[in-house]
Amino acid sequence: MSAPSLLPHRPIASIAIVGAGKVGRAAASAFRSAGYRVTGPSGRGESFVRVSVVLLCVPDREIAGAADAVRGSADFVGHTSGATPLMEVGVDFALHPLRAFVGDEGADAFAGIGCAVAGTTPEAHGVAGELVAAVGGEPFPVADAQRAGYHAAASIASNFLVTLEAAAETMAAASGFAASDFRRYLAPLVRGTVENWAAHGPRAALTGPIARGDEQTVQRQRAAVAADAPQLLPLFDALCESTRALAAKRESVA
Repeated sequence: MSAPSLLPHRPIASIAIVGAGKVGRAAASAFRSAGYRVTGPSGRGESFVRVSVVLLCVPDREIAGAADAVRGSADFVGHTSGATPLMEVGVDFALHPLRAFVGDEGADAFAGIGCAVAGTTPEAHGVAGELVAAVGGEPFPVADAQRAGYHAAASIASNFLVTLEAAAETMAAASGFAASDFRRYLAPLVRGTVENWAAHGPRAALTGPIARGDEQTVQRQRAAVAADAPQLLPLFDALCESTRALAAKRESVA
């Protein structure tokens, strides 16, 4: 997708951040560093003087109520949700950073990352694009009809990766390794795999016994999972099936 143009809009002088969680704290730090006058991050219901923009960094289920509470307090109200449609909750724009926030990000929290932007009007869309560009992000458009699928893709890439690593630690512990220690050895493997995927795509990045057609090794692995961590067996089988399908695609285009 091409980046949206920064369409003309009323100048943004001040921003109020509602929501003092990880994203809210990171956004407040980043926008202050970019030169905006920032209020917050504040909790829902806290009062503030009228501002150019209110950015709601609250859970999806709270967006509609938070938007109602600040209506009339800003020229534009936006949220940072990836999945919630704008028209459903009555906000003007959205910007969703494709980053996993853990709470220790500083002023460069948005630098170099993609941010999905949308607006109910060309002016609101321009506001979202300006805010992202001002903190060093790369804005790209996402329509309301795309939001659920877009957010599912992000969850698979990020959230489910952590679930997989937790399963790997469980299997390592069941095999007699200290999970926290073994994580140190797994981490370079994971980083290298992610870098290979980013540079070359999934088919070229695939390695391991399934990619080599070594079903004997796969069956040995499966036996170990069944014996030591049987709760992981459905996940293991599903992943093997999907990996075989990916390996077959790679062979078909080789």
